[in-house]
Amino acid sequence: MRKSTTILAAALAAIFASGVAVANEEKPAKKAAAEAPSSQPADDTWITTKVKSSLLADTAVAGTKIDVDTVNGVVYLTGTATTQAQVDAAKKVAAGIQGVSKVDTSKLKVTPAAGG
Repeated sequence: MRKSTTILAAALAAIFASGVAVANEEKPAKKAAAEAPSSQPADDTWITTKVKSSLLADTAVAGTKIDVDTVNGVVYLTGTATTQAQVDAAKKVAAGIQGVSKVDTSKLKVTPAAGG
């Protein structure tokens, strides 16, 4: 009787484990489809948000002094930076965002920090 109980328990465990595996396999498939890159171009609002957050996260850029606007995939950076290197870094960050076709920094001015 003990042997049949062990076999039954092993069989139930195998069935349960395979059911859990199947259930777990379905979730990533749905999640992967939802997170799959889209073939559609990113819209301007998304680009603006992504550029601004990327500038804020970049320590080489004075992100809080740079305003971002996007029109038809063209990113316009306006405001001030303390060095030309910060302007160049901001342009590079913006250009690296998906959906950006051009970056205009003509209204991003270099204003050295006071006292320096």
